[in-house]
Amino acid sequence: MSAESHPTLPPVRLHSDAELARDALGAPLFARAVRLARWAGPGTRVGVGGELAAEQLPGAAAHLGLDADDKDAPGCASQAWRVAVDTGLVDVTEPEEDANGDAGGAGGAGGDAGAGEEPYGTAAPGEDLALVTGGTPGDVLALWRAALETVLADAAVPDLEDLVDALDAGGEIDFDRLDWNPGREADVLDAVLANLYLLTVSTTGGMDRPIPLPVLAASMVVPDGMGEPSDAVLEQVSDAMMRLDDQFRQLEPIGLVEFRPVDEELMAQADEDGPRGGREDDDEDVSRYGMVRLTPLGLYGIRARMLEAGVEAPAVGELAGKGADALLDVVASYPEHAAQAEIEQWMAGRDLPDAVAELLAAARGDDEGGPLRRLRCQQALALAGPEAEPAVRSVLDDAELGGLARVWLAEHGVADVPPPAPEMVFWLTVDTIAAQLAADGETEELPLLMETLTAHHAGFFDQVWRVEHPSTVQVLEAMGRLHPDRKTAKEARKAAFKARSRRP
Repeated sequence: MSAESHPTLPPVRLHSDAELARDALGAPLFARAVRLARWAGPGTRVGVGGELAAEQLPGAAAHLGLDADDKDAPGCASQAWRVAVDTGLVDVTEPEEDANGDAGGAGGAGGDAGAGEEPYGTAAPGEDLALVTGGTPGDVLALWRAALETVLADAAVPDLEDLVDALDAGGEIDFDRLDWNPGREADVLDAVLANLYLLTVSTTGGMDRPIPLPVLAASMVVPDGMGEPSDAVLEQVSDAMMRLDDQFRQLEPIGLVEFRPVDEELMAQADEDGPRGGREDDDEDVSRYGMVRLTPLGLYGIRARMLEAGVEAPAVGELAGKGADALLDVVASYPEHAAQAEIEQWMAGRDLPDAVAELLAAARGDDEGGPLRRLRCQQALALAGPEAEPAVRSVLDDAELGGLARVWLAEHGVADVPPPAPEMVFWLTVDTIAAQLAADGETEELPLLMETLTAHHAGFFDQVWRVEHPSTVQVLEAMGRLHPDRKTAKEARKAAFKARSRRP
C-alpha cells in the first residue's frame, strides 16, 4: 500500500480483538481452510507445489459440504486448501526428486506412484492449527491476515477469460499480449482498497456505509478537478467497475468486504448500449451498479497492511493513555465525529475534575493551532457534569479561557457568573470563528454563525480590529467575504484593513 497516496488518514473505530477473531473464524473461506486442515492425514496426496491432488478434490469438497454437482465445488476446495497451506494450518511434504532431478519416482518417498503416474507428497495438520482454538485472539488474527494475503494475490491475477485470450498457438500464456504485470496489479488493488478505506472512515469512522462501485471506480480513474467525464473516461470507469466486481467477489469469502455484485442485466445492457460508467438515471437504484462495504474485520485488515507500509492510519482510543496536550493537538485535525469518539475514550478512564483541569491547561496558547484546540476542549467539556465546575471557575479570569468558561457555566445553569469584559467578548468571537475556519473551512453554516455572533454588539467592527489575537485579520477578511449582510461585510473589510495596518 502506498504511504504517499494517503500519508495521514482519519481515525477508524475498530472492534475488539476478540470480536474480530470471532469474525475471522466465521469467514467462509478461512473456516473451510481450518476444516481441511483437520481433515488432512496420511492418505492426503499433494502435488509438487503443495496443491491437493486432483483425485482428492471431490473428497475435500464433500468434507466441506459442497454440492457434488456444483462445477465450482472443486475450485472452492482447492482454494481453501491453498489458504490452509499458506497460513501454516497444514504442513505438506512435497515429492522428493530422484537422481535424475525428477520429482518423486515410482515407489519413492513421496508415495507409491506407479509407472506413468504423477508423484505425490503428503500432508498433515500444521502446528499453527492448534492456535485456532488454543491461541489468543491476536494469534487467530495473524492467521487470518496470512490467509488474506493469499486471497489478495489471487485477486490480482487476470480473470480466466483474459488468460484464455492470451494463449498462444502452443497453448502457453503470452504475457506480453496479456499485458499483466503482477507487481503493478497488486499495487492497483492496494490503491483500490486504500481508497475504499478512506471513503469509509472519512465521514463515519468505519460505521456501516456501503460505497457504490461506480464511486470507487471513478476515484481510481477520473482525474482530480475533471468536470463532466468524457466518453473515454467513462469507458475506463466501466472497465474498472467490471474488474472490481470480479475482485470483490473473490474478497468477500475471506470476510474482507460485504459485496453486492453488479446486476447482470445491467452488464448485458452495457454490452448493447456501450459504456455508462455508472452514470445512472435519477430514478434508477444505484445499488444495481454494485455496492461494497468493508466489514469490521476488513477495516482491521486493511489498516494493518497500511501500517506495515508506513501509512499513518490511527485508530480511535490510541490517545487514551496520553496527556491532554497530545489529545488536543491530534484531535484538532480529526473530523468532529472522530474527535468526539477519541475524547470520550480519553475522559472515560480519568477523574473528571482532574481531566477538565488538564484539558483547560492544554487549550491555552496564542499559536496558530490554539483556536482549534480550544474548540476541541469545549467539545470535551460538553461531556462533563457539575463536578467540573470548580476547575472551570478557576479560569474565569484567564484571557484565553474566560469566555469559554462562561459559556460552559451558563449552559449548566450556574448562578453568580461575572459578566465578561467587552475585550473578552471580542476575543472569544474571533477565536470561535478562527476555530471554525480551521476545522471546516468556509462552510455554508459559517455566515449564519458570523451573523449571530455580531448581531448583538453595537459598534462591533469599531472595536474588534484592536483585538490582540493572531487570527484577527484572517477572521475579519473571512467576514468581509461571507457575512450575509452587505453593509456589515463592508464594515468587516474596513476593520480588516485597520487590523493589518497596526501590524508591525
